[in-house]
Amino acid sequence: MGDQVPVRCPVCRRTHTYAAPVFPCACGAPLAPPLLRGAPAEPIRHRTWTDDWVSVRCQACGRQDQWPQPELGCPCGTVLRIPVRPVSAAPRPSASASSASSASASSASRTASASAGPTGPGGALPAAPGASGTPDSERPVHMPLPRIAPLPRPAFQPVVIRTERDAVTAAALYLRWLGFPEVVQPEDRPASGIDLRGPGLVAQVDPTTRPATLRAVECLWLNGLSSSSVSVFFSLAGYAADARARADDLGVPLFVMDLTGTPQPVNGPADELLSAGA
Repeated sequence: MGDQVPVRCPVCRRTHTYAAPVFPCACGAPLAPPLLRGAPAEPIRHRTWTDDWVSVRCQACGRQDQWPQPELGCPCGTVLRIPVRPVSAAPRPSASASSASSASASSASRTASASAGPTGPGGALPAAPGASGTPDSERPVHMPLPRIAPLPRPAFQPVVIRTERDAVTAAALYLRWLGFPEVVQPEDRPASGIDLRGPGLVAQVDPTTRPATLRAVECLWLNGLSSSSVSVFFSLAGYAADARARADDLGVPLFVMDLTGTPQPVNGPADELLSAGA
């Protein structure tokens, strides 16, 4: 993961710790969007495909490319856009300048070590991320459960979401990773709104720019009830407050997805599904 930064939700005032996901550059070097520390996160109320990408420069090869805008799903149902440092603020150093800088730093280190003596200069260590206490009022509504899957799962490999179809594909991959290997997606979306089916499972993916509604959650639950299946909901824009509350009552797992294709649980049933698997 990339550098961790504190993120405060402007809707519910909870504070989270966020680290941008790391993906390989075309040159093979690990790369994460550089987060702009101290800048406030913004709720995503209207989503457009063209505005959800940021320019990122690889410090290893200098390549500049478009990467998914970092996002965080808050337990209150709000999806937050995490600010990224502009490319112009972090120019790529030349190879000669980098070598000279490394040599200079090494020389300075040796000089300082010799002059400081055996003990060296004193200094306070930086505080570890999350070391400070969090007020009870800012703690999440639900606490993530420990991973209790019988066998450890490999790391989830997401796919970048560029189209609505990609969102369904990302959800299907995630469900297979959770232990539903026979999940399938129809070529055409049925009238019921169910995007994914498998033995004992129905799932819906909402790729729109508005939070998923109460009616959508209840319709999904009814589809699952009629086939004695687990109902799982995925959304790109989060959930309305009444939809969240109803899903908790019905035991419907809710996940939010960012454009990296990585779902995050936003309620207790989703935490349980993530912990125990299928």
